Amino acid sequence: MIQAVGRPRMWGAMAVAALVACAAASPLAAQGRGAQAPAGPPPTAKAAAPIDLTGMWVSVVTEDWRWRMVTPARGDYQSVPITAEAMKVADAWDPAKDTATGEACRSHGAGGLMRLPGRARISWADDNTLKVEFDNGTQTRLLKFGATKASSVAPTWQGQSAAEWEGPRRPARRGAPVAGASGEGRSAGPAPVAPPAPTFGNLKVVTTRMKPGYLRKNGVPYSADAVMTEYWDLHKSTGTQWLVITTLIDDPKYLQRQWVTSPNFRRETDESKWDPTPCSATW
Repeated sequence: MIQAVGRPRMWGAMAVAALVACAAASPLAAQGRGAQAPAGPPPTAKAAAPIDLTGMWVSVVTEDWRWRMVTPARGDYQSVPITAEAMKVADAWDPAKDTATGEACRSHGAGGLMRLPGRARISWADDNTLKVEFDNGTQTRLLKFGATKASSVAPTWQGQSAAEWEGPRRPARRGAPVAGASGEGRSAGPAPVAPPAPTFGNLKVVTTRMKPGYLRKNGVPYSADAVMTEYWDLHKSTGTQWLVITTLIDDPKYLQRQWVTSPNFRRETDESKWDPTPCSATW
């Protein structure tokens, strides 16, 4: 009797102990199967940069020389797909009036700045802001990474620029299976592995909230509703590094369709030719 009573109690105690052990081990097993260590903060734009845009750049006018190197005559808006309303504005262009009203920088706004002849100095204002200084007109653009919401501040000549790096899109690779993750003798399958960081790419910039300005020095206008999208690409040829900024401007008021240009810049080794000059309504 003693053995008959004692044995069930002994086996019952062993069963309870086993259940407690399993319960304690379950969270550890779950951690091994699916739980992951908390991810750290994402890298800053400066740390994640696939290309280095910093340094000195000089514009090389290889397209539209007659409209970019000299001030065109009033009414010369050939090649720009402007609306009838924009023609009226361009035909009424008066550089003396722009100067008198303090708007000599109309052709130095973001919509026309990078097509002017001059030099650009690019540096990091902080870990998530690229600063682009242009000596022609002494203008500064701030390209902000992570800027997803338009601000309510008043429009400015250079507007608000939201920047992001673009790189090759690579699918996640499959890693080794996690042994014993889904039960005795079975495998949960390969776990995803983060793709390697891209070693090349480009910069995309979308600029809004610009004050009305000029696409061309002679008063060809863009409005406050204009949106400018740029793609900044680096190329190297015969040892020389080039920056090409493919620029797409949409303006429902003054453009019949999207206007596309691609100003080119060549990297310089130093700042010896840097020459900031104030805005001018004419050359």
